[in-house]
Amino acid sequence: MPIAFQLARVPRIEFGPGSRSRLPTLLSRYGHQVLIVTGARSFLESSHWPALQNALTAQGITWQLARVMGEPSPDFIDDLVRSLRLQTFDCVLGIGGGSALDAGKAIAGLLRPGNSVMDHLEGVGPELPYHGPSTPFIAVPTTAGTGSEATKNAVLSRQGPGGFKKSFRDEQLVPDFAIVDPDLLEACPPAVIAANGMDAFTQLLESYVSSRSNPVTDALALSGMARVRDGLMPWFQGTGDIAEHRAGMAYAALLSGITLAQVGLGAVHGLAAPLGAFFPIPHGVACGTLLASATRMNLAALEARSPDHPALGKYAEAGRLLTRQSHATDEAACMALLDLMERWTAQLDLPRLGRFGVEEADVARIVANSRGSSMKTNPVELTDAEIAGIVRDRL
Repeated sequence: MPIAFQLARVPRIEFGPGSRSRLPTLLSRYGHQVLIVTGARSFLESSHWPALQNALTAQGITWQLARVMGEPSPDFIDDLVRSLRLQTFDCVLGIGGGSALDAGKAIAGLLRPGNSVMDHLEGVGPELPYHGPSTPFIAVPTTAGTGSEATKNAVLSRQGPGGFKKSFRDEQLVPDFAIVDPDLLEACPPAVIAANGMDAFTQLLESYVSSRSNPVTDALALSGMARVRDGLMPWFQGTGDIAEHRAGMAYAALLSGITLAQVGLGAVHGLAAPLGAFFPIPHGVACGTLLASATRMNLAALEARSPDHPALGKYAEAGRLLTRQSHATDEAACMALLDLMERWTAQLDLPRLGRFGVEEADVARIVANSRGSSMKTNPVELTDAEIAGIVRDRL
C-alpha cells in the first residue's frame, strides 16, 4: 500500500559556522529598514552584536531594536505593534532564543494588519483566521532548543491564575530564512544548555511517536536524536570538542522544529503549556523534568490498551539508538530508554515542579488545561488520572 503524508512549508535554511555573515546581504534583498527583535541582553552583550551592527551599516541598512524580556505575552506584542504601526519596515529579524523568535514572528505577522494578536490565538478569543500580509521574517537562533526558526508557531504566554500559553500560528508566519550558526551558541550557560537541550530532545521523541508521524519526519527525528545522544551531555559538562557539540545540538534543535511543525507533539508539551502559564517554569525545564515520567506513562498505557501499537516499537528503536544497544529486545530497549532519561534528568539538575510552587492542590487544574493541540497527537489517549500521575511523579 502506498504511503500518504503531507509536508508543510519550511524556511530556506542556511546552516553552519559563520552563516551569520550572510545576514546583511539577505536583509538587503527586502530593503534597508529592519526591525531587530532580540532578548533582554545575551545577544546584545556578546561580541556578535557590534560585528552585526558594523556589517549592517556597511550594507546601508538602518534598524530599530525591540527587546523581549522573558516569554512574550499578547499584551507585549500588541503594545509593540501599536507603537511601530506608523513606521515602515522592510523586514523583521529575530535573533535570540525561542522567546525572541516567537515574538519576532508574531510582530512580523501583525505589523501590516495592525490588529490584536488575541484575535488569532488558538483556544482563547474569537480565533479569527489570519489573512496577513506578514512582513518578511528572518530567524536566527542563539540557543539550541525550541526549533522556532522552522515553525509557523508564535507561542505567547499570560502568566498567573487565569493564565494561558497559546500559539498564534499560520503558514504565513514561517520564516523566510532560518540562519542557524552554531557559533552564536557559545555564550550559553549550562542551565540553558540543559533546559533547551531537553526541549529539543522532547520534541524529537514526541514527534517520532506522534500519531501523525510519517517516514520523512521519522528519519529527521532519529537523526536529531543521534546528535542529542552524542552532544548534549558533553556540551553541558564542557568536555570534548565543544564546537562540534554546539553544532550537533543546533542541528538537533532545528530538526525538532521541523518535525514538530509537521506532525505535532505529545503529553509533555500538553502539560508544559498550563505549567508555564500558571507557574514561573521555563518551558525547557518543564519539558525536561516531565519527559521520563510521561514516557513511562505512555509505555504503560500502550502496553495495557494497545500492545500491538507501532509506537511501542518506535520507543524501543529510540532506546536502541540512544543507548547504542542495537541488539536489545523491545522490552529491554524501552527500559534502557527510561533509565537514560532519568539519568539525564538527574545529571542535568532539572528541578522538580515543587520548586516552582506546584502543589497537589494544583494538579486537577493543570490536568484540565492540558488537552490542547499537543495532547491530541500523543500516541495514546491518556486518562485524566494518568496525566495527573505524570504531574504527581515530578512534584
